[in-house]
Amino acid sequence: MHSLLQQKTWRFIDQSLSMDRTPLESFAMDDTLCQLVGQGLSVPVVRTWVHHPYVVLGIQDHRMPYIHKGIEMLKKAHYEAIVRNSGGLAVVLDKGILNISIVLSEAPGSISINMGYEVMLQFIKLLFSEAAEKIQAYEIVGSYCPGSYDLSIGGKKFAGISQRRLRNGVAVQIYLCIEGSGSERAELIKHFYETSLKDAETKFQYPKIQPDVMASLSELLDRPITVQETVIQVQQLLASLSGDVLFQPLEGDELQLYSFYLKRVLERNAKMLGNT
Repeated sequence: MHSLLQQKTWRFIDQSLSMDRTPLESFAMDDTLCQLVGQGLSVPVVRTWVHHPYVVLGIQDHRMPYIHKGIEMLKKAHYEAIVRNSGGLAVVLDKGILNISIVLSEAPGSISINMGYEVMLQFIKLLFSEAAEKIQAYEIVGSYCPGSYDLSIGGKKFAGISQRRLRNGVAVQIYLCIEGSGSERAELIKHFYETSLKDAETKFQYPKIQPDVMASLSELLDRPITVQETVIQVQQLLASLSGDVLFQPLEGDELQLYSFYLKRVLERNAKMLGNT
């Protein structure tokens, strides 16, 4: 088990039921928590969050020649599009996808990029201990938002990890495909890229999506798993990893800091999408 998971106290913030918020609020939340934890104003945090239905774009997606057509296509499929402030490419968010952020401080010592990924990998293996031996981390070619720490079982991806670093804080974020069809979500992103690129030559190599390389954990473990039962498992896991779990939303000055980051994230997104 990774030593960074064993904290004296964990703070747990559950936002898995407030799905009507925009994911931009979640990015502002993680920026806020990065600063609070990084500056020693909060103990390490685990946050669970769900949004539906959105497609979160990366910076490179936003540069595609016909991105406005792609965004129109997503809207027709009842998905809103936003641009995120951390690395990676397009991902789907909906009520069957659980996002988990682990926010740590670099104050005791620096946390390398790989170490951040390893912390989340170990957390997920502990969370789904029945499948721990089968969960692998390597790039799944043909998946959306491919990366070296794609999590898969039997070659089918069910999760992707990203990181955000700010003011000595590190937020390691994962989207976990828990419910529904992984390949149907991949079909949506495949159609989005086809519409936004139209066979144009681009310097950046966008992924060629193969929907059959993606699946949900419910499909992979061959049993119905829900987002809400997974949130309860996260709480139980945190209790086993620490002496104390604080169930504590933002309060007081923390909310003022959140307002600052939310304004920044909203303005940045409006500027990005205003260019499409």
